[in-house]
This record gives sequence, C-alpha cells and structure tokens, in this order.
Amino acid sequence: MYLVITRSFPPELGGMQNLMWGLARSLSKLKLIKVFADYHENHEEFDKSVSFSIERVSGMKLIRKYRKSYLINDYLANNKNIECLIADHWKSLELVKTNKKKICLIHSKEINHPKGSGLNKKALSVLNNVDYVVANSNYTKNLAIDLGLEEKKIVVINPGIDPVVEIPKKYLDEAEEILKGKKNKLITVSRFDKRKNHEKVIMAVRNLKEIYPNINYTCVGYGDEEEKLKKLVVELKLEDQVTFLKDIPVDLKNALIAKSDIFVMPSIIHKKSVEGFGIAYIEAAQYGIPSIGGKDGGASDAIIHEKTGLICDGNQLDDIYSSIDNLFKENKYLEYGKEAKNNSVNFLWDKVIEKYKKIL
Repeated sequence: MYLVITRSFPPELGGMQNLMWGLARSLSKLKLIKVFADYHENHEEFDKSVSFSIERVSGMKLIRKYRKSYLINDYLANNKNIECLIADHWKSLELVKTNKKKICLIHSKEINHPKGSGLNKKALSVLNNVDYVVANSNYTKNLAIDLGLEEKKIVVINPGIDPVVEIPKKYLDEAEEILKGKKNKLITVSRFDKRKNHEKVIMAVRNLKEIYPNINYTCVGYGDEEEKLKKLVVELKLEDQVTFLKDIPVDLKNALIAKSDIFVMPSIIHKKSVEGFGIAYIEAAQYGIPSIGGKDGGASDAIIHEKTGLICDGNQLDDIYSSIDNLFKENKYLEYGKEAKNNSVNFLWDKVIEKYKKIL
C-alpha cells in the first residue's frame, strides 16, 4: 500500500493539483493507495467519484499541518502494510515519523531559499532524510544541488499529462468567434504573475504589430498583475490586439489553444519565484502548438529548442520579439507544431509512471 500526502488536490484547480491527481490515479492502478489531502469545500462529490480512499484534513493552516501529521502518524502505527509515502512538498513530511520508504517531489519555488537560511535548513533536514527526491526538471535538480541537497537522492521525472479528449464543436466555434479575423495568434494560459512575463510579451506585440497588423495575443488567467497588464494594453493602444479572458470552461481554454499559432510564456526569475517545469507548454504541444519559453527555469525540459519551440531570454525584450518573429516567418510554427505534438506523447502518464515504478 502507498500513502500519498498532498496539500494540493482536486477539486481545487491548479498545476500542482493536476500533478498530484495524475500521480495518485496512476499509482492506484499499481497498488492500493490512500491519499491524505487538505480540505476543500466541494470535495465530497469528487471524493466519491474516485476508486481510492481520500482523507481530508481541515482547519487553519498551522493547525491543519499538525492535525494532518498526527492522523498520518496514527495511520502508520496501525497499518503495517504501507510500503512507501509519496509527498508533494517537503513540508508535508516535516512532522511525519516513520522508517518507511519516502519519496518527495520538488518543483523549484518551494526550495528556492538562500543557502544557510532557516527555511533552507528545514527543507534540507527533511529532503536529505527521504529515500528519493523527484525533481520536476533538470533545472530543479541543479537548483537543489546548489542549495545543499545530496545529488545521489535526486531523480528527474517530468510531470505527466492525460491524453487529449475531443473538444466539443460549440467550444471550437466559440474560439473561432473570439479569434475572428485575427492572424498570427499568440496565447498564454497562466496566472498573471510577474515571473510569467506577460508584460514583455505585450510590449513585443506592440512592435510586432508593425510587421503583422492582424497579430492577436490572448491571455487566459487571473492574478495580481491583471489590472497592471490591462493598463499597459491601453497605454500601448493594443485593445484590438490583446484579449483577456478568465473563468472560462476548460473546453473553451483548450479550443483557444488549439486555434492559436504559438503558446508564449518566456518566464523569468522574480524574487524566489521560478518556473520549475511548465506543464502548459506540453498541454499546448498536444494540440500541435509550439511554445516559446524562458531560459530561466525548467522550460528546456518541456521545449526542445529549435524543434518543438524556442527558448529565449525572457529578460530581453528583443529576444522575445525575435523569437516570435522567427516562428511566424515562413510559417515555421507549423513545422515546430508537428514536432511538438509528436514529442508530447513522451509525457503521457502511462509513460511517466514507469519512471516512478523504478524507484518504488
């Protein structure tokens, strides 16, 4: 039996939630599992729909942490058939007492604390006492080594994806209507955070408009930078070129990706925040859409430079501009898109779980 310990799990939405859901579902095909997850107000219906046991832990953040570890420790004491614990975050294992095999995932942001700082020491005390640390990219692995983690413990396993399902025609039609009359279609699906770098993409669009007058940039998401980005669009007179959408159905989001030409997210490092991998690049690739990612972070694990997309310096506006222009020239994005789609099958959960099986 395997225990999965996570702070992020559906029905809550998000990249980490999708990762832990895909991992738990794949593990459940191998062995009996039990998931300890944080409480979510709409969890009852979701939990009834799965084939494994989920125990939800509620309460304020600090209290929840202690309650959860108490429940896990109690479960471990009363169930001797547990072979391994798999956790989403080093904090999920901080108070767990067991000699059972432990695997902990790392993603970059949660370990990116100055070497020698209190949080760095806490993270290392947990991670150096697990059997395997699963880094979501080579970038994350190297970051962890730089911060003091034992290299021999680290295994790189990129996050998995599910096979694409057919997009209902009504959403494809709706996407067509939104993008009507537009050519040279860019899209970003992400939170509006500084590190996602929407700002420089918008500035690049302003310059690219001189060459590609029908260029369109669709931004799907929400976040702290939203109002600032909308203000920038007005200042640059790009209201006809940039569209903001949020709280839209998943099928419409996928339809907009499928109807676009390039997925663009040239992420940068902002304070301690960094893109550990970028599953969104692979999700776009499934629809035959190439990506432009930033050199800072794990995008190069998801994008094969000059084959399935381009890696650029997200801090340099000229580099973002020339990368977009490069893919539009001679419709190069079509060739890259085919390669991206072919490469995306390597990230399907059925293949990714084989890598976990080697360390389980």
